[in-house]
Amino acid sequence: MFKKIGIFLQMIKFEHTVFALPFAFMGALLGSVVMFGELPSWSQIGWVVIAMFGARSAAMGLNRLIDRISDAKNPRTAGRAIPAGLLKVGEVSLFIAFSFFLLFWAAFKLNPLSAKLLPIAVFLLVFYSFTKRFTWACHLILGLTIALAPLGGWVAVTGTVDWTSMVFYFTIVFWTAGFDIIYSCQDVEFDRKEGLYSIPVRFGVARALLIAKVFHLLTGIGFVSLLFITELSWWYVAGMLIAYIILFYEHYIVSPGDLSKLQTAFFTMNGVLSIVVFSFTLIDLVVQFYK
Repeated sequence: MFKKIGIFLQMIKFEHTVFALPFAFMGALLGSVVMFGELPSWSQIGWVVIAMFGARSAAMGLNRLIDRISDAKNPRTAGRAIPAGLLKVGEVSLFIAFSFFLLFWAAFKLNPLSAKLLPIAVFLLVFYSFTKRFTWACHLILGLTIALAPLGGWVAVTGTVDWTSMVFYFTIVFWTAGFDIIYSCQDVEFDRKEGLYSIPVRFGVARALLIAKVFHLLTGIGFVSLLFITELSWWYVAGMLIAYIILFYEHYIVSPGDLSKLQTAFFTMNGVLSIVVFSFTLIDLVVQFYK
């Protein structure tokens, strides 16, 4: 049983939770402080965790299920659980259904708006996995999907959506799209052969990396904007500066002629960035709250 659980966690890349979960917490923190002048309750945080686990598990399970045929053809992904025969289609389908149940359960426990927005969340979670079959804008669709984490955290504790939450939302949209473009550069030849779409396939690796830089420049502008429209102050500024250094280094170590450090740029750098920005935001708001 434990081996099977390990295979499921490997299938959904559980370690990649560091991309979205810290920003979901940050959305909850900002929303609660901006709207109510208080920190979110532990109960709210707990339901946010359950919703995040359900949403991300469902999305990754769907992606692996939908892509199982192309994954089997790609040497980089042929060892994934379904093409390798470690998990059956029926098992993954049940896992997806259970994950959606967790998402719905948490959303209805939080507030009415969380429940009302479920159709949009489910649509994006399902729709993304099909986009690389017909549009090179698939990276932006992924961004719109993953950025539901901070927006969901905000809605979970406030029951509202306002322009501050949308600034945060689109900041994470462009951050996600940028690092996904970098990640997809490693599959450009395979994607061309299979007729799949991506920005590297459409524009070439060099231009794709330039587009990723532009997206991350927009991310930087978004982080600065949050400083001026929320209660954030100097601790947040320190975290933001570290995040900028991380983004710069991420692009510095990857070039059209050398993608050997792509995994570091994709996973390590972005995982550290999300934890850093959340941690310094948390320190900032807690220090202010207990002054």
